[in-house]
Formats: sequence, structure tokens, C-alpha cells
Amino acid sequence: VVELTDDAAVAAATAEAGRIDILVNNAGITGGNGTTWELDPAVWKRVIDVNLIGPYLTCRHVAPVMLKAGYGRIVNIASVAGKEGNPNASHYSASKAGLIALTKSLAKELATQGILVNAVSPAAAKTAIFDQMSEQHINFMLGKIPMGRFVQVGEIAALIGWLSSEDCSFSTGAVFDISGGRATS
Repeated sequence: VVELTDDAAVAAATAEAGRIDILVNNAGITGGNGTTWELDPAVWKRVIDVNLIGPYLTCRHVAPVMLKAGYGRIVNIASVAGKEGNPNASHYSASKAGLIALTKSLAKELATQGILVNAVSPAAAKTAIFDQMSEQHINFMLGKIPMGRFVQVGEIAALIGWLSSEDCSFSTGAVFDISGGRATS
């Protein structure tokens, strides 16, 4: 287990791993729900640290390893909340919007180096992260999905699998929507 918000710990884990061809930044927390003015600053900061600083640190250490090999695939797990913003989740929405911007910037930096960087922007999936959310917020999210159901983890995994493969050879800096029609732009 690596604390992804600890630069030295991420550096050590990367050095220990050796060659890295695929990085999927999937760690994330919601930090609960509340209006922007009610959320505790420490909670806000922790969500940003885990959801944005963690992926930055892993990319910071893994990209040079991939550059040496001349190959790599980085997939950042963002959220439809990062594209649209969710009420009562400004910290989560802001962290995922930042991750989308990090994806686009890093993709442009690595575009000619054989390393592709993309993001996946799912709607909510029923996972343990639901334990951090209010029932009202869960129902709000479901109500926004035209398909009327939550995305299945296997559906997200299939998209990540393609983005991590050699078959994905000309997509970089993209945000792939998997939201059941919620996000259309």
C-alpha cells in the first residue's frame, strides 16, 4: 500500500516497480456531501490531495520511466462531476475537473514520445464510495442518467482496457464519457 499523496512514497514505489507500461490513476474519495460553505476546509483539501495531487505525483514519477522505454499508457479516472459539477460536492467536482486538465496538459507534453494519456469520465457506479454519500445525493445522481441505471464497474474496466492497449494508438488528451447519456459534450 502506498500513500499516493506522499511524494517520497510514490517515488520509492515507482523505483521498486522498474518498467511501467500502464498507469491507471483510480484512487479517489468523495469527502461526503455538503454545500460549499458548509464543507470543512480540511475535508476539501483531503479530497483535492487524493483525487488530484495523488495522480499528479504518480504521473510525475511514472512518466520518466515511460519516457525511457519510449512507450506508455496513462488513464486517469475522472468523473462526469468534473465536467458538469455536482451540487453538494464542490470539492469532488473541482478535483475531477483538475484531473481532466492534468490529463490534457500531460497528453500534450508526451504526445510525440509514444506515451498516450487519456481520462475516463464515468457516471456513478455502485461501489464502496457510495458509503461516503447521502442517499439524497445518490438519488440525485441516478436521476441525471438518461439510461436510468448506474454504470457497471465492468463497463468502465472494458474502456480502460482499450485505452491501456496498443490498439489505442491515436487517442491522447481525450476524455472518454461513460455516463449513460448524462454528459453529452
